[in-house]
Parts: sequence; structure tokens; C-alpha cells
Amino acid sequence: MNDQVKSKRIRERLELRLPVRVHCRETPDFEWTEVTRLLDVTPFGAGFTLKRPTERGRLLHMTIPMPRPLRVFDHVEDQYKIWALVRYMLTTVPADDKKVPCFEVGVAFIGKRPPQSYEEDPARRYELAGPISEGGVSLQDSENTRLAQNSNDRTHTRHNIPVSLSLEVFNEKGEVAHAESTVTENISRRGATVYSTFDVPVGRFIKLTSADYNLTVYAVVRGRSKGAAGMPRIHVEFIDREWPVD
Repeated sequence: MNDQVKSKRIRERLELRLPVRVHCRETPDFEWTEVTRLLDVTPFGAGFTLKRPTERGRLLHMTIPMPRPLRVFDHVEDQYKIWALVRYMLTTVPADDKKVPCFEVGVAFIGKRPPQSYEEDPARRYELAGPISEGGVSLQDSENTRLAQNSNDRTHTRHNIPVSLSLEVFNEKGEVAHAESTVTENISRRGATVYSTFDVPVGRFIKLTSADYNLTVYAVVRGRSKGAAGMPRIHVEFIDREWPVD
């Protein structure tokens, strides 16, 4: 077979329903592991579903019984252990009686080891610094990470609207560990400031549900502060959809 044709074929998306172990560190002190199946795979990335959310720019560690021709290293190992960068996440509802949402995730494989900065801050977000190739993948801080580090400016206008919410925090098994009724101090299409008595660290994912809007969104905690009279609050960014405030 022509080498060029062979090379092209192994780069096409293959619908291999291989089992995969996905490991995520949301914060230095909180992590979880989920076993799922690939939807498709190439030597440079894969698609799969999860029962809990992640976000674009996060790093995940994956363990896959990958066929040797699709690997770029560890060709003699039984399991292919590789780090992956989340490129997109979509919330979907399977066509079953439970109607439990799941998250369709697409990742780019980045190599055998994560950047040193990940060890210091697992909630750090990255983006590709160049094209994906067999020679390796270069990462840089995502634009959103750089903006968060260098500026307090918000892209979307915050509205001082008190929206009643149910706030849920999950444990390592993906079960609801804590829940409370609360209200927003302000809200925009992409995020909100929410009063909360929970000590939710920056980087953790949460679920917010509004009966008034008939809407559920998943969010990530970007910051913590205290409001009037010392009331604790969290600053969150919505990760799977926008809030209809306009």
C-alpha cells in the first residue's frame, strides 16, 4: 500500500467504541475518574461522552487500549496513557426514559506528560500554540486564562437581577454532595455572581437550576468574594449554554 494513502487513512476518524478511563483534576484537592467509551478516534484526538461536565481548555488524562497503529508512543504497552486537551463540550440528552443529560466531549491528544504549570494549577486552561502533528503539540495559556489573569474587564454586561436558583455541588462519584437555594447578585449571558454558603473552590464545576426560567446550566467557579455585610459569594462562568437575559 502506498505510504501516503496509509498515512491518510490512519488519520481519518475511526468509529472505535473502545473503553476509556478519563481522569480529571478540577482543583489540587478534588479529582474524579469515569469509565466511558470512545465515539471515534484518530492518532491525534478522540470523541466520547461523560456523565459530568468539563470545559474547553482543560486537561484530562486518558487510558485507552489503543491499537498500536494509532499510537505515537508506548507501542509495546497494553494501555495507552495520554494527556488530552478539551476542544469542545456539548450537553446532550439521550433518547431514553431517564432523560439524564450527558456531555459530548472532543479532545486533542497532547502527549505523555502535562505542562509543568498544570501541576501547579490543574484548573488552568490552555489552547494549541500550533498545528497538531506527529512531532508533538505545543500549548499556551488560553485567551480566557490570560484575560482573567491580566484584566478585570468583562466581555458581557452584568445585570443586577436577583434570579432564584438551586445550586448543586457534586462529589467524586458525580452524585449531588451539597445543594442549596440561593439568588444571584448579578447575571450576564455568560456568567453570574451567586450568593453561596458553600466553600466551593475556584475550578470546581457546579449545576445551577432556575424554576422561573425553566433552565439548567453548568458552570465553573472562577472566583470567590464577600458582598454587603460580608455575605459570601462565588463568581461563576457558564460553560454549556448562555443565560437568556437580553
